[in-house]
Amino acid sequence: MRCSLRRCVWTGMASALLVFFLRIFTEETENPLLEEKRHLAWLLMQRQLNASGHLTAFQELSNDSGLLNVSFHYLAGAPPPVKKLLTVGLSSVRRPRGSYLLDTLDSVFRRSSAAELRDMLVVVHLADPDPRWIRRTVNALAGRFASQLLAGQLLVVHAPPAAYPPLRGLKRNFGDAPDRVTFRSKQNVDYAFLVSCAANLSHYFLMIEDDVHCARHFLTSVRRAIEAHRDTPWVTLEFSKLGYIGKLYRSGDLPRLARFLLLFYQEMPCDWLLNHFRLLLAQKDPIRLSPSLFQHMGTYSSFRGTFNKLKDDEFHDGGRGAGNPLATFSTDMTVYKGFTPEQAYAPGDGFFWAHPVLAGSHLTVVFLQSAHVRQLRVVTGTAQEKKDWLRAGRVELGHRLDGEGRDCSDYQPLGPLLDGQLTWEEPAGGGGREVRCVRLVALQEQQDWLIVRHFDVWTEDDDR
Repeated sequence: MRCSLRRCVWTGMASALLVFFLRIFTEETENPLLEEKRHLAWLLMQRQLNASGHLTAFQELSNDSGLLNVSFHYLAGAPPPVKKLLTVGLSSVRRPRGSYLLDTLDSVFRRSSAAELRDMLVVVHLADPDPRWIRRTVNALAGRFASQLLAGQLLVVHAPPAAYPPLRGLKRNFGDAPDRVTFRSKQNVDYAFLVSCAANLSHYFLMIEDDVHCARHFLTSVRRAIEAHRDTPWVTLEFSKLGYIGKLYRSGDLPRLARFLLLFYQEMPCDWLLNHFRLLLAQKDPIRLSPSLFQHMGTYSSFRGTFNKLKDDEFHDGGRGAGNPLATFSTDMTVYKGFTPEQAYAPGDGFFWAHPVLAGSHLTVVFLQSAHVRQLRVVTGTAQEKKDWLRAGRVELGHRLDGEGRDCSDYQPLGPLLDGQLTWEEPAGGGGREVRCVRLVALQEQQDWLIVRHFDVWTEDDDR
């Protein structure tokens, strides 16, 4: 790996500076000069952030000629010397009505354990052309997340406006207004630059937005999903149903993704392009894990500051209640519109709705990893009129996956549904049953369709 003299000098200076910061901020004894030292550290940080020479050509950081030839300013933090497991990347611009960036980063760091943070790097691309907003935001980030910067867990970058392609006079596909076309086209370029910057920082890249709330220990859930799909030729794993929140990629695919977004930046919104990218790389069907790990929390859009009430009804923050381990789903019934199995499995008012119901029809939940189940609840039918409930059915538990790894090979009955419902709980001190699959099976044909309102699973991990 090539290393220029200027880069080596900057690396040495940054390392010395980090050691100096750590000595100051971890000093425990009373010292009348402590505040003065902290002030000096702050001034040194400002000098490092604003140095005109601290401009790194990203192409120098890799031998991969497929990366975009874009120069990034490192505004705060530095790339890790060794690849991490996961980079969490987001792009942020100035919003007409407030900002959620600090709260988003606070959620990322607070919802992760110390061990998880050691495997994670958060990259923030400040993509607004206003230098005053850039400076204010960097100061706010350096003040609030100084410990994360010093620990190598946060990197703040900026691609200069001169690197952007034309953003005016673009094609008005879908009849959108010119300002909306400009906004979404720039957003595509923002994320193209972000993923290019992140290509060699870790083994996997997780894309989020700058206005989300994270589930507790989301990195552990992502790690489990990667392990569960290690034999699957996936391109994208999805941990949210909204836009481009919670999209996971292998870092080896990021150079191609960056060029793809840049090539078609003016054609359509980013989430549509991401779907096309997945299809072009031969992943026909989305692989979406439920419950969702990220929730959109912004109230006002970064476009025009318009009100935005978009929420993911499958999000679960990992708190008390049914934990519902990450899982995949299958059914041999025809799903009506968008009433998928995930709707019944996720918290909220969603439900699964399908037909026809024949003897042997099933709804199967396959956990990504075996779980010690201590309580389970399945509720079918509407809440008021008692319609579309399963008149004859039972719940079965599977313990081992079959040869294809998509279902269990050994199911044992847990119990029948009574009036369309089953509630089961392990006796006190039982420790829970080790389960990999849970299957709801119809025992006879019925004319009514089937609604499943709740498919709730409690495990031992929910008490930790």
